[in-house]
Amino acid sequence: MSPVMDGNTGMDGNTGTDGNTGFDFTFHVRRLCADIADRLPEMGHIDVDRVALRFCQARSAGRHGIHATLTPLRFQDGALVTERAGRRWTIERLYDESGREMLYLLSFYLPRFLNHSFQEKLVTVFHELWHIAPGFNGDLRRHPGRCYAHGHDERDYDRLMDQLARRWLALAPPPEIHEFLRYDFRQLQSRYRGVYGARLANPKLIPLYHSTDVKR
Repeated sequence: MSPVMDGNTGMDGNTGTDGNTGFDFTFHVRRLCADIADRLPEMGHIDVDRVALRFCQARSAGRHGIHATLTPLRFQDGALVTERAGRRWTIERLYDESGREMLYLLSFYLPRFLNHSFQEKLVTVFHELWHIAPGFNGDLRRHPGRCYAHGHDERDYDRLMDQLARRWLALAPPPEIHEFLRYDFRQLQSRYRGVYGARLANPKLIPLYHSTDVKR
């Protein structure tokens, strides 16, 4: 059975509800991503309603390590099935509570992600969103050559993300959209008496034995 997104969890492991006191991290990141997709033509292909958002608890609060990841929920060119080492595979599908299928899973590692500068955090959000294929088909944006995720030079990729982030800020989005990025994790905890959000399991690769195992 494919998983359904439900519930919010705090950094202390408690399940959140609509009446939670605290800062809903994934709500605010979703609102930020939606504004970026709405204001910048380069991001206009992104349907944020079909991007699952979660936070993962980093093993340490240090600055070094993974800050965020984008997981495609389809294979190359949006295919539901791939073949590896002579075996066919599909990926576990993810739906929201209304039954809408998600095409991407965007993850942020807390508290690490929040313990960077405002600009670094904003560029990280752009970095992950730019990985979404222009056709929004569940696959990654594929650059020419072997290094298809970032292109031949990741520094060029990062410079482009910084430029896009600054262009978006120059369009004067409402401060409440991005204000939370000006706080580190402890400051958000202190200001809102807690941080919580959606926590989802990693989608699994599923081996296929029959041609009818995958339904569209």
